Amino acid sequence: MKKIRHLLIALMLVCLNLGLIAQPDPTHNGDGTDVGGEPIGNSAPIGNGAIIIISLALVYMGKKLWDNRDKLIE
Repeated sequence: MKKIRHLLIALMLVCLNLGLIAQPDPTHNGDGTDVGGEPIGNSAPIGNGAIIIISLALVYMGKKLWDNRDKLIE
């Protein structure tokens, strides 16, 4: 029963993501003409998100180390 449930969950996740595949080509307009000009901006704005994720990971690691400090000392 667990295998069937896991299979159904995996199948549902795959089916939910199929809609993301059908995105239009960003280099062409809707009428087929090319998009003119350079892309807006220089890069993706991932700096702040990466800092947040890394800081949360460090806090989590610190909490785990603090909780297991007795095992680390032995």
